[in-house]
Amino acid sequence: MKLPKENVELFYKLYHPLLVYVNKKFNIVRGINSPEDFKKFPIEEINKLRDRLYKHPELINSFVVENPLNFSNHELKIISSWKDFVKGRFLIFRYLTSYAVFLDTDEPPKAYGVLALNTTFEEIVGSYLPIMVEAVLLPFNDKIIYDSIFSPYSITFGSGIRRSLNDAYQKAKSRFGIITSLPFSIEKVEQSDADKLRFYLRSEHNRKMYWEEIEELINKDPNLLTLYHQEMGKIHARTYGKRLREIGLTNAWFAILEGITIASGATRDEVERILQCILPTGKRKFVYIFQLKKK
Repeated sequence: MKLPKENVELFYKLYHPLLVYVNKKFNIVRGINSPEDFKKFPIEEINKLRDRLYKHPELINSFVVENPLNFSNHELKIISSWKDFVKGRFLIFRYLTSYAVFLDTDEPPKAYGVLALNTTFEEIVGSYLPIMVEAVLLPFNDKIIYDSIFSPYSITFGSGIRRSLNDAYQKAKSRFGIITSLPFSIEKVEQSDADKLRFYLRSEHNRKMYWEEIEELINKDPNLLTLYHQEMGKIHARTYGKRLREIGLTNAWFAILEGITIASGATRDEVERILQCILPTGKRKFVYIFQLKKK
């Protein structure tokens, strides 16, 4: 979950001079005249420079144009990309192998895959999640990092809030995926109605919460009715499959329609022949067929 060491060094090589540049423009903190001076000052003082930078992002462009330290084109490109920073409150929601998931508090919710710098987020804030933080996310070579400083809040979340946050996380993943590069534009990510329907049907909780949306989608596009029956068939198949195994059935095929098992047989072809005999043609596309196998 960390940026490679050489990239961390590159980040600080570029970021600290930018803050020094901000300080020289506004005379915010006396005594910070070079990147080496940061070691002498507490985070509270450095935060004053950060705040001014993000209030005046045009300073990023002027720094790139002036290029006071003669950075290379590649280095200037990295600095220029920081205009697309994302600042706000986030929940460090989950630690994954490749990154930590930062869930924002906006609507619609978005989940960002963020890399740490020298120290992992778990080492900084612990393993008990979620944790709310004030942070700034920056693009860095097609990855997302944070700008080396964030402020955690001393907030605990009860079980009800944790469930709602998990709903927000699932909604964010379903709609946008986990965002791993910046800038990100909602307008460029168009979720299909089929994807929305799959998300609404994913769990019993979702089906209860979004039943109006489910009906609206199906009424708007009759073709989604087939998807609805197929997805619900998968759900029923999991329930029925468990019960059928408990009573000793294996190596058989079953057909489900509207939550009812309407045909079974030793092969799929046998089940298909039964369906042709007992089912109106227009209903066949709604049937979900599954094979019960030995575990």
